[in-house]
Amino acid sequence: MGILDRFRKKKIKKEKREIPEKKVKEVREPEIPPEEKRIERKGIPLHAYRILKSLHITEKATDLTKKNQYVFKVYSRSNKIEIKRVIEGLYGVKVVDVKIIKIPQKRRRLGRITGWRKGYKKAIVKIKEGQKIEVLPR
Repeated sequence: MGILDRFRKKKIKKEKREIPEKKVKEVREPEIPPEEKRIERKGIPLHAYRILKSLHITEKATDLTKKNQYVFKVYSRSNKIEIKRVIEGLYGVKVVDVKIIKIPQKRRRLGRITGWRKGYKKAIVKIKEGQKIEVLPR
């Protein structure tokens, strides 16, 4: 019976051993300061940085400002409705029309090395007559 007792003791030891539970961190939503809540209620989306990259300032773009049209570089996944909402919210203007242009990648060469210049998406936004977006701070 001595041999059977040895096996029995091993079973008892396995049962006594407890596996510690993994600690799960609680995920909390970030608290939004009261100023940002107020801005969100006015129609400015908090995710504007995910839609607009920057103003696109070129000679042609500055000529378009005379026609109340402004050019913005935007992220490739953004659409006309999102762009319209963000610009109306950020600049406080009424957007009449949004046109989107996809600029394709272009092959560039430097000596023997060939590469690609990145493509991007830009939006031409037409705003209501009499309204203005401050393009360059004075």
